[in-house]
Formats: sequence, structure tokens, C-alpha cells
Amino acid sequence: MKPATADMLRAHLLVASLTAAGAEAVVCIALLVSPVSQQFFVTMPFRLLAIAVIVGGVIVTREFAQAAFEFSVKSHPTMRAASPVEVTADCPRRWLVILHLRLTGRSFVLAGH
Repeated sequence: MKPATADMLRAHLLVASLTAAGAEAVVCIALLVSPVSQQFFVTMPFRLLAIAVIVGGVIVTREFAQAAFEFSVKSHPTMRAASPVEVTADCPRRWLVILHLRLTGRSFVLAGH
């Protein structure tokens, strides 16, 4: 497997696991507020809902990261959109831009001022 593909899969798994952890935290808080039977958590509708939340979280994160990348390319004259993408240290949404590049499998270089 190519390193870029492995990095892209690793980024997707990271986003999916963070989404799952966030969903789990919400469910734990909801359990404190509303009593739900333990049987609910082994049903197929709950499992399908969990999968939908995780997939939806990945899609939403991809969209936010892509929007941050496009905004950074348009508004940040020192950022180059060529291959590899040069991401400067003063990019205001640097972590989202890097996440977008990792999710899409594009190569990038972290540049200083």
C-alpha cells in the first residue's frame, strides 16, 4: 500500500474514531438525563443509527476541512495549491487544511514564515 493511501485511511479512521467518541459521550450524558433500557443498545436500529452518526461525522468533517482549505488558498497569498501544497506556519486554519490534505491523500510541506 502506498504511503499516501495509508495516510489517507489513517486520517479517515482518526475522524471516525473521534466522532464515535463524541457520540459515546453524548449517549452517556443522555443516559443520565433519560432512563433508557440496556436492551436498546443491542438493537439493530441503534447500531444503524451509530453507523449513520459516524459516517455523517466523517462527511461533515471532510466538508469543513475542504472549506477551510479553499478559504486558505483564496485568502492566504503565501499558500501554494500546487503539488506538494505548501502550508505556512501563519495559516489561521492550519490544522483543518492539513486534515483536508491528509483526507484527500495530497502531499504537503509545512513551511515557516
